[in-house]
Amino acid sequence: MKRTSTRLADGREIFYYDTGDGAARAFPDTRPLDASVTAGSSEVRRDPLLGDRVVIASHRQARTYHPPADACPLCPSTEGRASEIPAPDYEVAVFENRFPSLAGDTGRCEVICFTPDHLTSFAELDEERAALVLAAWSDRTAELSAREGVQQVYCFENRGTEIGVTLAHPHGQIYAFPFITPRTTRMLATVAAHRERTGGNLFEEVVAAERAEGTRVVLETEHWTAFVPYAARWPYEVHLYPRHRVPDLPALGDGARAEFPRVYLELLRRFDRLFDRPEPTPYISAWHQAPAGEGRADFALHLELFTIRRTADKLKYLAGTESGMEAYMNDVRPEDAAARLREVASA
Repeated sequence: MKRTSTRLADGREIFYYDTGDGAARAFPDTRPLDASVTAGSSEVRRDPLLGDRVVIASHRQARTYHPPADACPLCPSTEGRASEIPAPDYEVAVFENRFPSLAGDTGRCEVICFTPDHLTSFAELDEERAALVLAAWSDRTAELSAREGVQQVYCFENRGTEIGVTLAHPHGQIYAFPFITPRTTRMLATVAAHRERTGGNLFEEVVAAERAEGTRVVLETEHWTAFVPYAARWPYEVHLYPRHRVPDLPALGDGARAEFPRVYLELLRRFDRLFDRPEPTPYISAWHQAPAGEGRADFALHLELFTIRRTADKLKYLAGTESGMEAYMNDVRPEDAAARLREVASA
């Protein structure tokens, strides 16, 4: 992998990731942009009752919203139209978000573009490109985790207007949080209590139990296990774990790293075959990684992939019980979801 770094017209960093050494990527950004001034515009507040952190980022009201394809800011720049990516072509590109939720002392937000092709999706990438995305995720996780003040790095993709995506180009995001997120905090507490009570690792025991029981397992390979969790919150939800527990993406072994593209692309393609619809299935794909400091020893890197679509013509909305009380009600039995995901496997 080759990484080329340069800066955009307003001072933000951009990184190009290539599988080979031949590509020239350090093209200047010719746009007349003012220097980025978002560093002091985000604020992290603590909920006094729950203890959770909430990010206030009112400047994001002005971010780009559903631009036409010929004005996409994530496509390569062309003669007469400069975008967020100055190069006329790229394989994978990562840059600081122009409208970040987190910036300066409150962290950092990056955008990762999986392909220059506006009309494709991650599921349609080949294995070589998926491996390059994994390398970029790992590289950014390692670099951001080492920054002063960063406590957790979160790589994720939102896909589909139903999810709330405002840019159609295939892309994801990378957040460097100045705090440990509420969901991870709860995981760490549960895992620590289990270690204190039993001496075992709860992540390892959950994966082992799913493999032994079998009915919710969707896919198993030499280095990865994918299953629908016993208490799934979403209609179709898959958790993907490496067989050898590691804390984060940079720690993945060579075998798991080499096998990941085939496994992940297969899961995404199964999601697209779940429903008899012409458009791709909307989803959120979320990497859960250990914090940069505390809690690393017992944490298990894993990916959680889920869709809000419950049938071909129905969506799962977070209603009063979920949004108001965080008490989830799932319309699809996890065992039935797993059976369906096995049914739509590639031939």
